[in-house]
Amino acid sequence: MISARFLRFALVGAAGFVVDSACLMIALGLGANFLEGRAISYLAAATFTWSLNRCWTFGITSESYFRQWAKFVSANAVGGMINYCVYAILMIAVPAHFVGFPVLAVAVGSGAGLLVNFTLSKRFVFISETGRDMAAGG
Repeated sequence: MISARFLRFALVGAAGFVVDSACLMIALGLGANFLEGRAISYLAAATFTWSLNRCWTFGITSESYFRQWAKFVSANAVGGMINYCVYAILMIAVPAHFVGFPVLAVAVGSGAGLLVNFTLSKRFVFISETGRDMAAGG
């Protein structure tokens, strides 16, 4: 059974995908190559999704914004690397299918990192002072 919290996390991730894709297309339009543009867009999307997850998915904690953002980015680096590597592999290995549509490669990469990011966020980032999940039961 899929939890309500996971569904909220996935919806936030979908919104993050929009931010990620828009930032990528802007960066590419400004002259960044597809790897540089993706690094920029990923950081923008990670910051956006951290903010929504802090407020809506897991609930605001008493932890400082910067400290929690740093934990979120660090904990999600594994899922982020999976995401980025899948994107890069698709762009390099099958350019005929993805170079003209880099957003499709972003989508595949985002899906690959979703479960890892959720698990790490739940276990290591959005926790109460006692170490339990902020939003029990979901």
